[in-house]
Amino acid sequence: MENGRCFANRFSDYNQGALLPDHGAESVVPVVVATVERILRKVSEFSDSDECDGGLYDGPAGVAYMLYYVSECPLFSERRDTYLKAAKRIIDVAVRAADAEPDRSMRAAFLLGGAGVYAAAAMIYKSLGLADFVKPLTKFRNLWEVCAPIHFLECGSDELFVGRAGYLCATLVLRQKLGIEILSKDQIKSICQAIIESGKQYARKKRKPFPLMYSYYGTEYLGAAHGLSSVLQMLLSYQDLLSGADKDLVWQSIDFLMNQEQNCNWPAELGAIIERENELVHWCHGAPGVAYLFAKAYLINKKPQYLDTCIRSGELVWQKGLLKKGPGICHGVAGSAYVFLLLYRLTGNSKYIYRAQRFAEFLFTEEFKTGSRSVTSVYSLFEGLSGTVCFLVDLLQPEQAEFPLFSVFE
Repeated sequence: MENGRCFANRFSDYNQGALLPDHGAESVVPVVVATVERILRKVSEFSDSDECDGGLYDGPAGVAYMLYYVSECPLFSERRDTYLKAAKRIIDVAVRAADAEPDRSMRAAFLLGGAGVYAAAAMIYKSLGLADFVKPLTKFRNLWEVCAPIHFLECGSDELFVGRAGYLCATLVLRQKLGIEILSKDQIKSICQAIIESGKQYARKKRKPFPLMYSYYGTEYLGAAHGLSSVLQMLLSYQDLLSGADKDLVWQSIDFLMNQEQNCNWPAELGAIIERENELVHWCHGAPGVAYLFAKAYLINKKPQYLDTCIRSGELVWQKGLLKKGPGICHGVAGSAYVFLLLYRLTGNSKYIYRAQRFAEFLFTEEFKTGSRSVTSVYSLFEGLSGTVCFLVDLLQPEQAEFPLFSVFE
């Protein structure tokens, strides 16, 4: 199934009872170490806060998060200190740049701005045993007031990269990694209420079929990057703090979104018709990202249709997920393969480990190296090799694998 966006998947599918090929520590660890060294050689040149653009998404802060993530895996324990010290050197520069950001609303951005940098700094400092981890946490906490006004960003206040969903997502990750509540229940509730009110107002004004809808730069996205699915996913993550009526709106919107499926996929924006030969099968736009919302919905209420939706997404990814847009997690092969690790955690079915391993193998083939498009941020977390490293580490620990910074299993 070769087309402009993906390579043909020539792997035979999992055969029940077949032994999984050995992709254990002895083969994966050296690849991770070599890739990290390659990334570190590149970022060792980096020392200037002018180079800090891109936040966690495609800036140096994302490389620092990757180093922290690898250092947390016991299989890399002898390199833990080296990786954490390198992470600290990088994140310190990124924190200085975030502190100097004059636009407070950009400082509150999770994947593209200060909030994500402060969250990563807190995790790295805490891992190093530094009491200083409280400083970036305090800076992070103080940003909740920036997000609280209903229209704090003209481009759209609610999505994942710069909006409120991202700020809530960072709060979840911090709770998961540090074991502490960063915001009070009232603060979280006020952010959730702003998201819901903003979504109701937009849906009413534009006469949408959904009770909650949002736009980003005027486009009504559905996917994980800027769209409805990740906004709903974050509201679900804090559903205990929602009123009964608001909870109902969230579940109604989830079911509406489920009905937008077209042959196991979702269009990038509401109402669009998917062209099969050119469809987007990416974490950012399409089934590989929307699947996380339905995974969260399934974990909360165990309705089989939510799990079935995730499984269909996985089938599409197996067919069309060997993407040509690089090795990354946003719109690359590692982002596709993470869907299989998600499905493994939801179902325990070894087929998904097998599929994730095949996609990992493909990343190192000549076909991929020569046929994939070059990426501008080749070392970054979302577009480049740092995200690939996180995926390879998670392949070694599939019971706790999780798409970077996008918490479903807290």
